[in-house]
Amino acid sequence: MSEQTLAFIGGGNMAASLIGGLVADGRDAQAIWVADPDRRKLDALHERFGVNTAPDNIQVAQDAAIIVLAVKPQQLRSVVTQLKNVATLSQPLWLTIAAGIGTPDVEAWLGGPAPIVRAMPNTPALVQAGATALFANPHTSPNQRQTAESVLRAVGLTLWLNDENLMEVVTALSGGGPAYFFLVMEAMEKAAIDLGLESNTARLLTLETAFGAAKMALKSEEGCASLRQRVTSPGGTTERAIAALEEANIRKAFARALQAARDRARELAQELGSKHA
Repeated sequence: MSEQTLAFIGGGNMAASLIGGLVADGRDAQAIWVADPDRRKLDALHERFGVNTAPDNIQVAQDAAIIVLAVKPQQLRSVVTQLKNVATLSQPLWLTIAAGIGTPDVEAWLGGPAPIVRAMPNTPALVQAGATALFANPHTSPNQRQTAESVLRAVGLTLWLNDENLMEVVTALSGGGPAYFFLVMEAMEKAAIDLGLESNTARLLTLETAFGAAKMALKSEEGCASLRQRVTSPGGTTERAIAALEEANIRKAFARALQAARDRARELAQELGSKHA
């Protein structure tokens, strides 16, 4: 393995999306290794991307410059503890995408100071349209920060945070955000069907409307409030619809939703992280 080798510990959907983005971005598939106990996942990743695979975490990680921890949060402690000798021998960059567990906990499990970047990607990374926030601990060099960013940038937008405590807010916003939009689209589609549209028509119009609105917002220098006002004609149909949504206290509902998600993220951090360090 070369010094630029990436080792993925875990071969699930998020790992697959990152690998796909990296290979599409020109990364040499032979410099990517993946470990997972599920041989079917490994075979699928090798066939699809041409990456190297092995069932053993230590074998995959021992000579890697970057180790991407792409396992479930509940598995992270045991995986990191298993790999702690790797940190001593090769001093890699650790990039964790496990939700809810902070860099101090990972560092404690590694048994000492180590460069760690924590990332919170979201599921649209599967279609190279992700939004990822990153936080680097003090042991991470500028070059290592750039390396971590390049991995996540292969599947979408990347932003750095200076305060790791804000990761829980990111989890609530962009981490869970796709599900909120799916719920809104689901509700709009159902309402249109109830008003007489055929299901396929309602679905296509809902999806394209959501896509178009997001694209307009991305390309505009105006905020969402201004864009909403521009498409809301006084006395028109949209104004009546917005009034109904405001009457239902939609803003408060979203505020409560994000707060609930943030609070649960904090609970999980306590359950899976420092409490068991």
